[in-house]
Amino acid sequence: MAADGLTTIESAYGPKDTMDRLEAAVKAKGLTVFARIDHAAGAQEVGLPLRPTAVLIFGNAKGGTPLMQAAQTIGIDLPLKVLVWQDAAGKTWLSYNDPGWIAKRHDLGHEVDATVGALTGALSAVAKAATSP
Repeated sequence: MAADGLTTIESAYGPKDTMDRLEAAVKAKGLTVFARIDHAAGAQEVGLPLRPTAVLIFGNAKGGTPLMQAAQTIGIDLPLKVLVWQDAAGKTWLSYNDPGWIAKRHDLGHEVDATVGALTGALSAVAKAATSP
């Protein structure tokens, strides 16, 4: 289940509740929700089974722009994305790319450490709000 740069935490809630809680936490932080993608619904539309799997895409220009000013290629990893999914045992998980890993991937310098730290803190906070009782 480990992937390079991926943070995955177990949720105390089911997939729908976890995603709803995540979206509420993101909005409470003043971030913009750009999309909520339900991969399981898409699979069902073409007659394929898929356990609950959904992505929330969100962010804001104030946080992302300084990173893109440092390296425009980071735009491929922005806005931020969080995946909520259910495993074969019925457990719900929340996964996201660690902002430090994203910064390293795009060879960003220390001048963006504060921004990366802020993104890391924000992601950790919304993940905790979505998954913890």
